[in-house]
Amino acid sequence: MRLVLASRSPRRADLLTCAGYRFEVAPADIDERRREGEDPRELVRRLAREKAAAVAPQHRGAVVLGADTLVVVDGEVLGKPDGAAGAAAMLRRLSGRAHEVLTGVALHAADGCRDGLQSTRVVFRALSPDDVAWYVATGESADKAGAYSIQGRASRFVTRIEGSYTNVVGLPIELVDGLLRELADWGSPDTAEPAFRGPDR
Repeated sequence: MRLVLASRSPRRADLLTCAGYRFEVAPADIDERRREGEDPRELVRRLAREKAAAVAPQHRGAVVLGADTLVVVDGEVLGKPDGAAGAAAMLRRLSGRAHEVLTGVALHAADGCRDGLQSTRVVFRALSPDDVAWYVATGESADKAGAYSIQGRASRFVTRIEGSYTNVVGLPIELVDGLLRELADWGSPDTAEPAFRGPDR
């Protein structure tokens, strides 16, 4: 079976590659706006399903992986920042407190769609105005949910995480693997080979 990643995120591609999966990339183009009254958890699951469904018709016979990640603090959704000022505002919101990172994951296959949700709690130390200005100036905030990259320079801000690290990067590999196992015929755990084989196999 072929695996297709419906995302242009290099972070998601890197995570899949490091986990040993072979895949193709076919970014989805959908309306990602939140619906009125939509819960953040349902939002990320819906967007993941819609991304996978948008790409699936062009890749019949493949399993299409869609994902969407958001940062939530006090019930407010922090998506990708709108410029430097927006990034700085988000970082000030995250300073000295905990927030939640949510990722919805969906697999679209011939027999239907399977999806799931991963949540991770992340705690930031208090950030000074200089911290915020320095980080925004690095350009790393751009195109990142919550305006930070945990695997980059923002790692110095994080004092604790509870849950999946790869989820905070943008794709919870353990959830992806579990959903793929539901799709694939693995047989006995002692002898089975995964259907989605990696370059090291």
